[in-house]
Amino acid sequence: MKLKNHNFYAKKSIFRKYMNVSVLIVFFSFLILGTILTLTISNYWSNEKRHVLDRRADNVATFIRKNAAVDNSVEGGFGRIYLYHPDAVTDLMKLYVDDVGVDVIVTDINASPIMVVSANESIAKNKLIAPDIVRKTIEDSSYFAKGTMGDIYTEDRYISARPIYYNGQSSVMGIVFVTSDISDIASFTDMVMKVFILSAIAALSISVLAIGLFSYNLTKPLKQMAKATRQFGKGDFSVRVNVSSEDEIGELAKSFNHMAESLSASEQVRRSFVANVSHELKTPMTTIAGFIDGILDGTIPRGKQNYYLSIVSDEIKRLSRLVRSMLDLSRLDSGEMKLNYQNFDLLSTLVTIIITFEQEISKKNIEIRGLEEITPKTVYGDKDLIHQVVYNLIENAVKFTNENGYIAFQITEDAEQVDFSVKNSGTGIAQSELPLVFDRFYKTDKSRSKDKKGLGLGLYLVRSIIRMHGGDITAKSEYGEYCEFAFYLPKQQTNHKKALP
Repeated sequence: MKLKNHNFYAKKSIFRKYMNVSVLIVFFSFLILGTILTLTISNYWSNEKRHVLDRRADNVATFIRKNAAVDNSVEGGFGRIYLYHPDAVTDLMKLYVDDVGVDVIVTDINASPIMVVSANESIAKNKLIAPDIVRKTIEDSSYFAKGTMGDIYTEDRYISARPIYYNGQSSVMGIVFVTSDISDIASFTDMVMKVFILSAIAALSISVLAIGLFSYNLTKPLKQMAKATRQFGKGDFSVRVNVSSEDEIGELAKSFNHMAESLSASEQVRRSFVANVSHELKTPMTTIAGFIDGILDGTIPRGKQNYYLSIVSDEIKRLSRLVRSMLDLSRLDSGEMKLNYQNFDLLSTLVTIIITFEQEISKKNIEIRGLEEITPKTVYGDKDLIHQVVYNLIENAVKFTNENGYIAFQITEDAEQVDFSVKNSGTGIAQSELPLVFDRFYKTDKSRSKDKKGLGLGLYLVRSIIRMHGGDITAKSEYGEYCEFAFYLPKQQTNHKKALP
């Protein structure tokens, strides 16, 4: 099966869609505007033409009434109109026609032409005017329309008609028709439309150019983002989007760059995590396998088996702590970690944990300070999780305290919270690394020369647990002198955080 051409079958880009929609909107806007303009001009011109023709028809009807009479001797019951001075009237009407550019036709009430004054060669002067036009004129006392007057003309004209009265307004002796060519209106409308179309083409061209530039600048960051995401898919997180505006697209580009930085950091953390976990798992498992094989094959004598089994036990505990930290991290990420609140004494928890590290403290000859000054302090929280927090802080303090150094504890309280701090002498933490110590998988000692048993999860879990209780933790250090961690816990239950900070 042949693959379809990607470019041919690809969906339209946002740029093309925006361009098409914008151009169509501008085009139809001009089309509607042109239609309205044409109708407005046509209606205005027609109204003006009607006003002129109606006024001319009234004037001619008045003039004919004053210079004509009715011959009642004609058989048939209706008198035939005749002019007193027909030649003079005709000559005067010719001047009138030439002046205003209209045709004048005078008929009797039977629609028979009596006088036709016109410069139009195509007029049929001997034909009868349509009877319905005469009848309507007499009935309505006026008439205005566009037509040929019953084939009097070969092309449509504007027609205005008025009855010619005698004996006051009681009798009609004839009809006056004043007509005008409509081609001048069409010519004027065509001229206006040509000017409008040329202007519209120029405006449309400028609009298309402006919309094109605007659309290109609008979609350029989106194209860069699409290109960057493809690079992300290949594992390259170094690509960034150029931020050139302060609008919503600019904000999106900034957010995208922040996301890219976060992804880059996460990728670095992931790689570091894989390397750390691989190392942390490989080392104890290699030790355990080696010592057990040595015991099984007799390489290790019976007298030393207990010694090496104790090492195996320590390595298994190390693996257990690693698994527990990973499980705690998973529970925090999924929001499954729940707090079992109770009142308990924080001092009692501290003393119990110090006793656990008694051997390591004695081995490094570490001085414990401030313990005798602390009185029992009741806190409200999850006893097991707070125990884990204090354990991790003391474990770090013992691990990084120098030989013959000290670890100082302090627990204070006020009406709202209980404050706990642990301070140890030693190398400390560089100021540039202090903001990072609570990040997951972050280890200040990259060489593992001192921190050989850590994954960089302890302080991250500590901060997460403290914040779940509604408190917070901070770190201070003077490089080469000391390091101090301090946290506080509210005395009363508050709206504790249930998710990661």
